[in-house]
Amino acid sequence: MTRPRLTLTLTLTATTVLLAAHLCGAVAARADGGPSVPPGTEPSASAPVKVDPNDPDLKLPEGATLAAPKVLDIKSVVEDQGGEERREDTNTDVTFALQAEVLFAKDSAKLSDQARSRIDAIAQEIKKQHATQVRVFGFTDNLGTHEHGVALSKQRANAVQDVLSQELNDPTVTFDVRGYAEDYPIADNSTEDGRKKNRRVEVTFPRTQS
Repeated sequence: MTRPRLTLTLTLTATTVLLAAHLCGAVAARADGGPSVPPGTEPSASAPVKVDPNDPDLKLPEGATLAAPKVLDIKSVVEDQGGEERREDTNTDVTFALQAEVLFAKDSAKLSDQARSRIDAIAQEIKKQHATQVRVFGFTDNLGTHEHGVALSKQRANAVQDVLSQELNDPTVTFDVRGYAEDYPIADNSTEDGRKKNRRVEVTFPRTQS
């Protein structure tokens, strides 16, 4: 039976050049509470349009200069109505996030009976994209010690990677497997609903097919 899906977010910024005026002593703004961005997963797109800072049509305060232009990826996020599985697509990558509850019992790294079919579906997408580099990152909520969270999240990531490796059966595919515990939350850890979303395993691989 096909599970209903709910499109949450669609941000179109493929050719948008972000221009910011930097006044003397100003500090660049930084958004808090954003999505999970572990090291090495940041967008790397560069601006396709060169901006002339001396263009008379640019209205800048006296003494101000332009910050470096950049392009944000197109990002599409589709999530099950129950929030058990989320797929995020950008220009360059595909990320699947599976809530820990659909893969494991509480405080366990042993995969449940229903877990394999979900992981197999991700493996099929990896094959479709002809990806040879796959990141498998585990995350927990902020309950318990950080040390326990790191161990548990890494064990869970290892369990998912093991099934992916068996299903792909491709020696050219390399895996980067890490456990981040409560780091890089995607929801508010002060509520059980938020903690449930944060307890997850993410599988990310390059998009090589349009």
